Amino acid sequence: MGRSLNCPQCRHEQVLRARPLSASERVAAIFLLSPFSCQHCSCRFLASRIGLDRPRHPIDRREHLRIPVRLYLSFSGGKVRGEGTVLDLSMGGCIIKSETQVRVDDIFYLEIATGSQEQPLEVAAMVRSVSPRGIAFKFLRAAQENKRLLAFIQSQTADHMQKSAALAAPAKS
Repeated sequence: MGRSLNCPQCRHEQVLRARPLSASERVAAIFLLSPFSCQHCSCRFLASRIGLDRPRHPIDRREHLRIPVRLYLSFSGGKVRGEGTVLDLSMGGCIIKSETQVRVDDIFYLEIATGSQEQPLEVAAMVRSVSPRGIAFKFLRAAQENKRLLAFIQSQTADHMQKSAALAAPAKS
């Protein structure tokens, strides 16, 4: 069994390998150093990938782990208003299903309902893409700047990681 990697800032284990963004990160790859991003505090750091446990989640172009959810949302921007369902959520954005027509680069104010007793999460976002899967939004501010959004995503991430670990564990007979 290999070693696990902890965030140097917050010491959590919820880190994902990230794509190199700078020339120095690409040069570091020659020495088997890769950029990693903490899913808890969004700290970005370089670490050796030698001897690491295989990641639980495939490395892709995303910086943040996507958490599957089903939350009601309403959004508005300019003369456009709409509503839909959030299908997945991350520290960087979300994907929604909606019948409302939007265009890439449109900016909207999102209100995401997280529970019947709580005020909706409010966040500004830009349309990154529109596809048959849904509308992809990128949050304009990092989730760390919105304490309620950050707390909600962290709780959902912890629940998702526990469920993933339970599904991956071999069944005892």
